[in-house]
Amino acid sequence: MGKAYNVMAATCPSRTVLHRIGARWTVFVVNALADGPRRFTELKAHIQGITPKVLTETLRSLEVDGLISRREYAANPPHVEYDLTPLGQSLLVPLLAVRRWAEEHVPDIEAARARHENGISG
Repeated sequence: MGKAYNVMAATCPSRTVLHRIGARWTVFVVNALADGPRRFTELKAHIQGITPKVLTETLRSLEVDGLISRREYAANPPHVEYDLTPLGQSLLVPLLAVRRWAEEHVPDIEAARARHENGISG
């Protein structure tokens, strides 16, 4: 059996993993790559609202963490494709569950916010 990790412990390295997963754009990039490799421009077009700088930073971080791979093609013109690694693909299961939950519960969250704004509890 492997080493036990506890994300609630202040010095546990699992916190950095959870931080990566919870980073603002990670969920979007991983979801965008769920159907296969994409070029930078395809990712930028697919993930509305992300800036080129933030997309570049997110892709680099995900590559360093082993969640995506970057492949350069010496075509004319040269281009780069990004794809999920097996580790990144394993992240799809929990992220897709969170995505489904978020999309399903939009009305509940909006109703709770409206109640809060109107001073109504519960």
